[in-house]
Amino acid sequence: MNMPLNTPADTTNLVEQARFNMIEQQIRPWRVLAEDVLDLMTEVRREEFAPVAYRSMAFMDIEIPLNASVEEAERTGQMMLPPRVEARMLQDAAVKSTDRVLEIGTGSGYMAALLGRSGSQVLSLEINADLVEFAKENLSSAGITNVDVRMADGSRDLSADGPFDVIMVSGSIAEVPKNLLALLTEGGRLVAVVGQEPMMRTTVVTRKGSSFEVKEPWDIVVPRLLNFPEPSAFKF
Repeated sequence: MNMPLNTPADTTNLVEQARFNMIEQQIRPWRVLAEDVLDLMTEVRREEFAPVAYRSMAFMDIEIPLNASVEEAERTGQMMLPPRVEARMLQDAAVKSTDRVLEIGTGSGYMAALLGRSGSQVLSLEINADLVEFAKENLSSAGITNVDVRMADGSRDLSADGPFDVIMVSGSIAEVPKNLLALLTEGGRLVAVVGQEPMMRTTVVTRKGSSFEVKEPWDIVVPRLLNFPEPSAFKF
């Protein structure tokens, strides 16, 4: 007896159920309660930003390699972060519709898409040429036109491009560079995962005049961004 093949409607229903489960079982339990963020996680189609070979994993609570070699992707930090992590970082950034945003570490362009749908303008920097093109294609296919993806090293001097209302660091760094803090507007927020394995903390820095308010609301370990300074390993 032949089994019926899945119809396009069946496939669509399965995908939307997987998206619903991602939000209700992964994202919302992780204290992501902002309705605008939850709506974006529904509207921006995460699977369309994942490499074709990994699209079936788009809604799983895992990092997704953005390189044909998993080992190379892990070494260079070329990974899509788990959806619950991206959602909570976006919530912490509290992006407003008038905000000008800098992202460091474009990857597939998914976070850039979320930021683009949240803010006014987004400059997203990516050090890998292949990922620059991949992200541009994904953003174009998603109809997002207010994100400028540029091949650049986000650890370098970016003063010519500032200031920014929000800076999103899509990967981990050892410490928050002063040159990034200098790019924040009054009331501007920087969100980054800071520290060393096995302990890293998501860090939210808000500019208040000449000082900065620092909060570390939750722990997570995510791949390292390239070229940012590391603490010296030298010991007496």
